[in-house]
Amino acid sequence: MSNVVLMLSAIVLPLFGALVISRLDRTPNVREVVTLLVSTGLLIVVIALYNQLLDAAPQRIVLAEPFKGITIAFAINHLGMMFALIASSLWLVTSIYASGYMRAHHETHQTRFYALFAIAISAVMAIAFADNLFTLFLFYEILTLSTYPLVTHSGNDKAKRSGRIYLGILMGSSIGLFLPGMLIVWHFTGTLEFQTGGIIAGHVPMHWIAPLYALFIFGIGKAAVMPMHKWLPAAMVAPTPVSALLHAVAVVKAGVFAILKVTLLIFGPETLVESGATHWLIWFPMLTILFGSLIAMTRDNLKERLAYSTISQLSYIVLGAMLANSMGLLGSAMHIAMHAFAKISLFFAAGAILVTAHKTKVSELSGLGRKMPFTFTVFLIGTLSIIGLPPFGGMWSKWYLALGTLDFSGPEGTRWALLITLMVSSLLNIAYLAIIPVKAFFGRLPEDSDTGIKEAPLPILIGLAIPAVVCVYLFFYPEPFYALAKAATLVL
Repeated sequence: MSNVVLMLSAIVLPLFGALVISRLDRTPNVREVVTLLVSTGLLIVVIALYNQLLDAAPQRIVLAEPFKGITIAFAINHLGMMFALIASSLWLVTSIYASGYMRAHHETHQTRFYALFAIAISAVMAIAFADNLFTLFLFYEILTLSTYPLVTHSGNDKAKRSGRIYLGILMGSSIGLFLPGMLIVWHFTGTLEFQTGGIIAGHVPMHWIAPLYALFIFGIGKAAVMPMHKWLPAAMVAPTPVSALLHAVAVVKAGVFAILKVTLLIFGPETLVESGATHWLIWFPMLTILFGSLIAMTRDNLKERLAYSTISQLSYIVLGAMLANSMGLLGSAMHIAMHAFAKISLFFAAGAILVTAHKTKVSELSGLGRKMPFTFTVFLIGTLSIIGLPPFGGMWSKWYLALGTLDFSGPEGTRWALLITLMVSSLLNIAYLAIIPVKAFFGRLPEDSDTGIKEAPLPILIGLAIPAVVCVYLFFYPEPFYALAKAATLVL
């Protein structure tokens, strides 16, 4: 089967699944079996694409040309392949987890949830394989619109208010900043096609490059670089599987993936270094890393604390892109994968705690680890990977990012500030994340606590176990993500 057919199948299969799922409201068991079958099928297709990327020359397909010279086109490349592998594998894991969570938590509108989730994954596949900036922008917006009903799933006033923040910031930033940035690129270059090494060199005046790059950094609001971050904690009103979609599978990863792709294939690392564009812009992700961690320490709500942790961790990826050197770019690409598996472990654990112990605050978790040892062990594994300690996959991406700071082309003082920021942030990770399993295992269980607390239902535990195992596996065998990241960032 050609990689064009496989690529289109990866985009269309979740849409077909959403259509079938939407007709199965009266047969929930069949609905969830179909969800699992479609998500499994997508993973098989993506793995087949990965194998073809290694063995055959990639092919490009143009679906439409809505404007002269501007196409809706798809092609396979190494960075997109990595994103597709992450999203497809975690959709399957999330589907397993959701089949237990949505029922155990007695969520309403479950059929709508599964159908919209599938539509969002289809948009993610299109983003992963987008062959130009216009196609990327188009499906970036579709992803925002398809996830809005998931954020407002419960339908109460708080959810509606959070949904307005979510839609307002993401649509406002993309239309107000991302779109103008894209139009300026088109004006100067006459193309929006992705190209190795970028397309703006020799076309855009050097003094334009920094403000133009800033339009993309802040216009791609899903990357949550401060001050474009408020939508992420607001969206935590959604059910836990949606939080997993936002933080690990799709939305935020689509944001940082888009920034990395724009850095590599529109601007080009050499052009950014030559222009000095990132010498002052890099302070925004650096401060986001620190402030996100500091704010996380103040949050007692567990999901909100994890949300600010995500804001901080996303800026590791943005910072790596702005380093514009081989080690920084490699670390940035790898952190997309490493953070995805670690953070989904943390959110799945938070959901298990909510379902069985009905606890949402960090201050309520003391001693709970002795009632739910498996759940809090998974939380500990995800935490240690986020911190970047061996033997967990998060160590590798942070290692390359640290090496990248030492090779940064900016002032020497900035280099040291960047390295210190990464080190301090890891210590803050310990302070706001590691304290949770420590309190759970060694703290005193309140005397009035529910003695009937136990582990979550089996589908939830299976969903918990898989990403936790992957966090360990990726330390010993970071392939294929390392090979894809290395090829995508042209590390020699």
